[in-house]
Amino acid sequence: MDPVPQTRPQTAPALRRAPVQQRSAERLARILDACAVLLDETGYERLSTRAVAVRAGVPIGSVYRFFGNKRAMVAALALRNLDRYAERVSERLAATPLLDAHGAIDGVLDEFIAMKRTVPGFALVDFGVPAALPGGASDSTPGGTPGNTSDEASGAEGDTAIGDGEDEGDGEGGSRGEVEDPNRLVAERICALLATHLGRPADEELRRKVLVGVETADALVRLAFRADPAGDPALVDETRLLLHAYLGPSLS
Repeated sequence: MDPVPQTRPQTAPALRRAPVQQRSAERLARILDACAVLLDETGYERLSTRAVAVRAGVPIGSVYRFFGNKRAMVAALALRNLDRYAERVSERLAATPLLDAHGAIDGVLDEFIAMKRTVPGFALVDFGVPAALPGGASDSTPGGTPGNTSDEASGAEGDTAIGDGEDEGDGEGGSRGEVEDPNRLVAERICALLATHLGRPADEELRRKVLVGVETADALVRLAFRADPAGDPALVDETRLLLHAYLGPSLS
């Protein structure tokens, strides 16, 4: 069975400006890669755009070309995580076309667990931005208003730093493009993949059940990783049994 196409992102990017040149796209990828690694090293509260720029080997202005603050940057990382997760699930389902409902559920859960264990930053930021602490700083960007909508509008690569206070944009205000209900978005993607693989319609009942399954699995997997940094195997098994019992009949 052909996978549901996942070659293009299915989510709205949390970007001030979309890259239009290959070099700019590669620079954006390096910024997000650096952000993910630093999340594991420092946590979200101590993350800064300046540190990400240094780790990525780019000028601080390049970071602000794409993101107004660190929250927007982490939101973009979360959206990239979702696209990559959907790609992994799609490829797994396509590789084993005779999977039954329980096998398909296992694929969805196993890929999530694997990313929790191996993908930088995913244990802290999977598909959503961590909740802001009370009393967070202003989320305004150095230099004020957003820029144009493409790289060409500001020259070849836009490396000039914006203002002198580069880290002023690391506060906790809202961010354009941030997903407020990431689990609902995850459920929509997973529902479409499962329905396509199993040859059944993604009707309202199935969407509702997959959403409940995603919310439940999210809470239980978080519990498993609190109990054991590698994910407590017994709690993962309990999560699997619960999903089989709840979602299996609807997918069969």
